[in-house]
Amino acid sequence: MTQIDVDLVKGAAAPSPYVPRMARILDATQMTETERFFRLQMEDGPLEYEPGQFVSVTVFGLGEAPISICSSPTQGEVFELTVRSVGLVTNALKQFKKGDRLGVRGPFGNHFDYDVMKGQDIIFVAGGLGLAPTRSLIRYVLDKRKDYGKVTILVGAREPKWLLFRDEVQEWAKRGDADVRVTVDRADASWKGNVGVITKLFGKIEIDPAKTWAAIVGPPVMFKFTVLEALAEGIPEHRIICSLERNMKCGVGKCGHCQIRGVYVCRDGPVFTYEQVKRLREGI
Repeated sequence: MTQIDVDLVKGAAAPSPYVPRMARILDATQMTETERFFRLQMEDGPLEYEPGQFVSVTVFGLGEAPISICSSPTQGEVFELTVRSVGLVTNALKQFKKGDRLGVRGPFGNHFDYDVMKGQDIIFVAGGLGLAPTRSLIRYVLDKRKDYGKVTILVGAREPKWLLFRDEVQEWAKRGDADVRVTVDRADASWKGNVGVITKLFGKIEIDPAKTWAAIVGPPVMFKFTVLEALAEGIPEHRIICSLERNMKCGVGKCGHCQIRGVYVCRDGPVFTYEQVKRLREGI
């Protein structure tokens, strides 16, 4: 075999970021009226990813949609996605069930830097669907618990019926090695917990800003006011991290859909520090 033949074989074996690989659904559960949970496994080998990355899910004949991975690589060869039904592809995914197959491209983007957080305290603040990408880092940290300091998990939702991973959040609270607090904006007759916006939970926790990282993921209005709370507590801008979503499409920085002043969220993100987000916003 010539060197050219060897190079061709290597090229053929290398997965293309533009071609979907096939994944089989191991479990599919409707979590809320609009969110569906999937546990999947690649058919040609494990999906190697880091907490905070995302994949592009293909429904053949319809299109594809970028979805954050909500599991941790510590879980083995399976990976998990939480899909909100908001468009053609994501609405079609509501019909997919155990045993069905999907196309998957990726993983794409950067990830939460869990190494730089080792030995430090971490506050997770997740609002609504923001719990999905945050869960990838939460589960990683809890699986590597001895590597980190105090862990605080703050979860918020509009109403109790919109809370994601409700049973799992309760399990985190029962562990005894994490301070877990949940709130809803509006309660119903069944709700016995905190009521109010998620920023109110900051008054119930203790923070040492000199050794604390804050991971904040949620809708823009929540992110804005939660960042203000974190800054007021003395947490530096470079220790406040988030995961952004901005109309991502191709996943490789080619289509330009997610560009912000020359930065491609799908390639340079989706994980940014607040210091970086502030520079993007101000055009620095």
